[in-house]
Formats: sequence, C-alpha cells, structure tokens
Amino acid sequence: MKINWPIQMPTFPNYSNKPSGTYNHQYQVFGDKVFEIKNVIVHRFNMGDVEDPDLYAAEPLLKWQNSEMGKWVMSHAVETPMWHRQQIPMDYHYTYAVTAKLTAKDYTYWTLKWGNDVDKSIR
Repeated sequence: MKINWPIQMPTFPNYSNKPSGTYNHQYQVFGDKVFEIKNVIVHRFNMGDVEDPDLYAAEPLLKWQNSEMGKWVMSHAVETPMWHRQQIPMDYHYTYAVTAKLTAKDYTYWTLKWGNDVDKSIR
C-alpha cells in the first residue's frame, strides 16, 4: 500500500535567503495591480534528536511569532507563513524553517532590517 502524503517536505539547499536568483519569482494580482511575490525563509533553527520534534519545535516557533520580526512577517505576508522540517540523519538533528511569501516592497524592507540575522542564526 502506497501512502500519499498531503505535502512534501522541501530540501533546504533549494531555499536560500541570499539574493542569488534562487527565489521562486511569482506574480499575483491584487485588485487591479500586479505584485511580484518572493518566497523567502524568514526564520530557521535546529532541533536535537528528540522523541517528538514538532512538539519541541512549538516553543521556538511561538517565540519567533511573538517577536518583532514574527509579528511583522505575520501581518505583511501574502499568505500565512509555513514551517518546514528537514531531518539531518548524519548529525542526528532536525532543521526547521519558516517560509513566507512577501511582496517585493516588503521583501526589501525585511532584508534591510532582518535578512542577515536569519543568515547567522543557523551557523
């Protein structure tokens, strides 16, 4: 019996928050205007090898959501931000990432204010 999961977990090498052309460019229409939408990682963190990683990841996700950046992203994202989990079996841990779709204007603001903080958080 084959199980079809409702979503597929992305591999993180495909995601980057550096402006190197790795973003999924997308255009959406709101009202009578067309906006360029950027899919960007807005938060990342590692979780050790635990029994239920999603349960343990809830606390850092909630802390981020209640932070200044999290509140801003939640209010400016085009769609509700999503979290992704990637297991790293060689290191016995999980990497979590929160991705959000932002308009080009909001993406520029986010990059200028917080972009480097997300780059530094995983290292």
